[in-house]
Amino acid sequence: MTGTDPHPDTDKTPRTERGRRTLRRLLDAAEIEFGQKGFHDASITGITARAGTALGTFYTYFDSKDAIFRALVQDLSDRVRVTAGRAQAEETPPFETERRALAAFLGFAREHKEVYRIIDEAEFVDPASHRRHYESTAARILDRLKRGMDSGVFREGLGEEHAWAIMGMNVFLGLRYSIWNEERSVESIAEVANALLRQGIGAKG
Repeated sequence: MTGTDPHPDTDKTPRTERGRRTLRRLLDAAEIEFGQKGFHDASITGITARAGTALGTFYTYFDSKDAIFRALVQDLSDRVRVTAGRAQAEETPPFETERRALAAFLGFAREHKEVYRIIDEAEFVDPASHRRHYESTAARILDRLKRGMDSGVFREGLGEEHAWAIMGMNVFLGLRYSIWNEERSVESIAEVANALLRQGIGAKG
């Protein structure tokens, strides 16, 4: 399974490859079930039907619908992180890193359109997961900003508020150009956002 284990330090953690594949099927099925129906209308039987597993198999991995929803939010958050990370090379210049990270996120959102509804619902179903998703994303952006300042490419004085502002831009670009429609290429949208960043946070002189 990609990302963080959704069952840290519990006896429900799969210890075999077959178990990990089953868990992956359940999470993928839950993504569709919650994404299409919403948390309240989604059901465990709907998830297991989509996953092609028995009801008893579900309880091998999760105690409830709430539990798999929490695991799914964490899984999606981890997969966004991994996807953005794969688009970056260790020696990639700071602005190119931001461009690649956004393009990768936009591509991920196009392939997983349910992610927006699931993360939005997490605010009410599991506020801690909702907050953790955004805080961890902003922290990764802030880390990149610090590296850009250290290299002299980004101007000094960038902080947490700048990271949240960039994240907000990325989230709404994803909503407009990955969820609502795909009329523009992810690369063209990433280029526009990158030009904006170059004007706003680039070092002067």
